[in-house]
Amino acid sequence: MKKTENKSIQHSPVIGLPNALLYHRYGILWKSFFTSLGAKVIVSEPTNKEILRLGTEKAMDESCLSAKIFLGHVQSLIGVCDYILIPRISSWGRKRNMCTRFESLYDLTCSTFRNTGQKFLCCNIDVSKKITEDKAFLSLGQELGFSKKSAQNAYKKAKKEESLYWKASLKSQEQLYKADGMKILLAGHSYLLEDAYFGKPISDYLTKLGITSIRADITDRHEALKHSLKVSPTLKWEFNREIVGSIQMHRNKVDGIILVSAFPCGPDSMVNEIISREFQELPVLTLVLDAQNGTAGIETRLESFIDIIKFKKGTL
Repeated sequence: MKKTENKSIQHSPVIGLPNALLYHRYGILWKSFFTSLGAKVIVSEPTNKEILRLGTEKAMDESCLSAKIFLGHVQSLIGVCDYILIPRISSWGRKRNMCTRFESLYDLTCSTFRNTGQKFLCCNIDVSKKITEDKAFLSLGQELGFSKKSAQNAYKKAKKEESLYWKASLKSQEQLYKADGMKILLAGHSYLLEDAYFGKPISDYLTKLGITSIRADITDRHEALKHSLKVSPTLKWEFNREIVGSIQMHRNKVDGIILVSAFPCGPDSMVNEIISREFQELPVLTLVLDAQNGTAGIETRLESFIDIIKFKKGTL
């Protein structure tokens, strides 16, 4: 009987993907990998007030907003799929560390939902310990009962799809720097800027004001990491280094910077201070988002920031 159940799961497992945190960076890779294996993928709905409420109830008070959102998405998937994917990424190599949030995410989630009976998959990447991305995906496929060859082929296909998607995104983003009118660089993590409830309203309102908003996180990551060294050779966190490097690469192409952070993010609080000091020729607005934020206050701050830039340019 046990073999029959394993066989059934092997051919059509249902994998849940929380629509938060690293999903906004690796979603294409994950979806392609699992569907190539023949699995069904369920992505939680975009962040809304109810998901935020669920996550806030599950999280510790000291948790950052992004972690609360993530737990809310996990809660929404409990019981509707065979497995929920929880990535654990510690490092991409020497001096390429991740925030401890991503290193502890799997353990935190399993502990939080330990009494639900829900099964979780861990995509464990730690290059400093020779656990590379390809090895992590190979382990994922085999844990689901698929052969090594099937997992390898699915990973290759998924990486190709991810590469095509990313190249198209970079091309589209670079075109924005050539747009007429005022250009503002949104410097924040993808899981904030792409979040339907918190990040999207910022870029949507800038568009309403006639401003071209450009995302610092959509950049040539390899080049950005190199350029970040010109700003700080000791900056620790991989994603923050990419954002800082992206600003350095494009500092002469924009009229201002908006720093978007989740409260209380430790890495961002330090890095945002570095950005404010190192790019003093550009107006900088810092938006720290939390669960109590309403859109009215943010819109007022955005309007004031744009007016300041226009005043300095003599166009107000």
